[in-house]
Formats: sequence, structure tokens, C-alpha cells
Amino acid sequence: MKINALGHVVLRVSDLARAEAFYQGVLGLPVCAQNDRGGSKMTFFTLGNHHDFAVMEVSGDGQNNGENGVGLDHVAFCIGTSMAELREANAHLTEHGVATTPIDHEVTKSLYLKDPDGNGIELYIDASDVWRDDPSKVAQAEPLEL
Repeated sequence: MKINALGHVVLRVSDLARAEAFYQGVLGLPVCAQNDRGGSKMTFFTLGNHHDFAVMEVSGDGQNNGENGVGLDHVAFCIGTSMAELREANAHLTEHGVATTPIDHEVTKSLYLKDPDGNGIELYIDASDVWRDDPSKVAQAEPLEL
């Protein structure tokens, strides 16, 4: 397994509208997609990739590293473009006792895991350029069978 690039960063925020106003209105990041399915409200921003940065609204009533706490949700690393690379990464992680959750985002195929301190990590392959015609595709999430 080889990490090729930093893919994106996701922050948990307590007020999505306030975060959007800051990141889009103040910093000028273009919005490429929004998602409010499954109880998670998210806004995805792009700097030319399918998405480079995202904010996800949480209640803000948890610890910083908890599901409802504000702060870093996960850092994503691109590991390639083929399912074989994703399967190889999954086997490598399994060998090292690291549990993964595979997710199909259509644009990417991903493995979600935690580092030893509980920080969220996503390892993904770029799987489709459909986001170039429909940026909202970055908000899709379905279970992935490996």
C-alpha cells in the first residue's frame, strides 16, 4: 500500500450555516455539493478536485474526538485508482489488526478506519470522474462490498 496524496479533510462543526458563511463567504471556497441524508448535514468544497474540504454539522455536545464533538472528523489519503489497490490496502490493514469500514461514494471507493488515538482516517481510490458533470455526486455514500 502506498499513499499518493492528501485527498481531503472533514471538520465537525456545531453550526453548518455559520461554517458555510465562513468557508465560502469569507475564505471564498466554492461549494460543490451538500448532503442532508442519513442525519448528517454536510457541505463539500472544491479547489479543483472532486472535493478537497468538507464540514459536517454535529450537535457540539460531545467530546472533541466523539461523534457529536466539534473538531477533526477525518483526513483522507488517496492510495490509487483500482479496486485491487483498495483490496490490497484492506488486506494489509486487516493483517495489522486494523478494522475498516468500506464505503462506496461512486466518485471514490473508501476504507474508513481509526488511528491508535481514535482519529478518523479515510483511504480511498479515485473511481469515477462523474463529479466533473455532477458535483453533487461527491455526497453519495453506500456500503461497499470488497
